[in-house]
Amino acid sequence: MIGLNSLWIDRASMVEPELNRRRAIVVIQRVDEVLSWQRDSDRERDSRFVELGKYLCEVRIGRYWRVEGLHSFDEFLQKRFPDSRRKAYYLMAIHEQLPNAIHRDLAQVGWAKATDLARVARRDGENFDCATWLHKAKVLPKEDFKSAVELHLTGHSSERWEIFYFKIFKSQIPVIEQALETASLIRNRVTRSAIVRRPRITKPPLNYAQIRRQVLIRDGWRCQRCGAATHLQVHHLRFRSACGSDCEGNLVTLCAACHRKIHHGHL
Repeated sequence: MIGLNSLWIDRASMVEPELNRRRAIVVIQRVDEVLSWQRDSDRERDSRFVELGKYLCEVRIGRYWRVEGLHSFDEFLQKRFPDSRRKAYYLMAIHEQLPNAIHRDLAQVGWAKATDLARVARRDGENFDCATWLHKAKVLPKEDFKSAVELHLTGHSSERWEIFYFKIFKSQIPVIEQALETASLIRNRVTRSAIVRRPRITKPPLNYAQIRRQVLIRDGWRCQRCGAATHLQVHHLRFRSACGSDCEGNLVTLCAACHRKIHHGHL
């Protein structure tokens, strides 16, 4: 579509196209219909906006705004896009920048992808690979296609900020897990220290040695976690610091390595 608004004669006078009032009314009704339409799915709305861009181009070329007594196309857009006319120009650029051969496929592609297609066509000019880019627009999801366009235009891929921040969060998961584990250990220590102190229930050294030997015999002289038979120690299930007693029921056989891991919070 050429997109010319007027014809000039001798660079002085402007000849306006003859106003096709019937066609103008139909096209303007279509423009208003699309702008007020919000009921169907996103995919259908995407296609309707492509159609809207085509009609806006026709309004500008045919100068159909005169049917409403307006003085310019800009005034026509101001009336229908009071917040910003940028989107209208994006929609029109789709039909002005892309070859006529693919216009019939634009409704299937949708206006968001078609806008990115127009950016590629504008940058590549005569070297625009129409068939390849149209195929990408049809088969790739919207965000993947946008990334492919950004990579082609700038050499850098683009990602949605949600995906970008998710990747940052994912990379920090080990740090977060370590912080939670540390907080849990601190909490446990604070909880134990907050226990009301009462005298430990301990046995005299001779009696404790006998109980220790009884525990070792009971457990078969084996670590009850890994099965090791060397460097055996007796562990208090309820720590002495938490008023755990020296009775046989509160004791279990562990090797030195497992015993150390438990006290360091690794088991």
